[in-house]
Amino acid sequence: MIDATFDLIGALLMLVGAGLCFAAAVALVRFPDVMSKMHAVTKPQVLGLIAISLGIGLSLRTWWASGLCILIVVVQLLTAPVSANLVARGAYRAGLANDSKLKYNHLAEDLKEAGYTRPEQL
Repeated sequence: MIDATFDLIGALLMLVGAGLCFAAAVALVRFPDVMSKMHAVTKPQVLGLIAISLGIGLSLRTWWASGLCILIVVVQLLTAPVSANLVARGAYRAGLANDSKLKYNHLAEDLKEAGYTRPEQL
């Protein structure tokens, strides 16, 4: 009985994770600019990966599978903010980010001090 319950919960978590990853993929295609695409891709994708990893861990119920899933989640949580930050900085430098709605723009100050001139926004 307990194995069937874990299998059911694991399957539901994998289904939820797949749905979140699909939502991230749809947002990547549908959203208009880089910043909104970046937000839509990073948040549901990471949560979807966590849900899928939990589902796999519950379904397999072995130490090596659980350890591997935990390692995958930790690496994803460590690398997702770094990659999102690099994408945002690259988009800003390329003139793809609209900075008119920013309250503070420390990157522009840093780039100005470094002698970088930003191209016109597209």
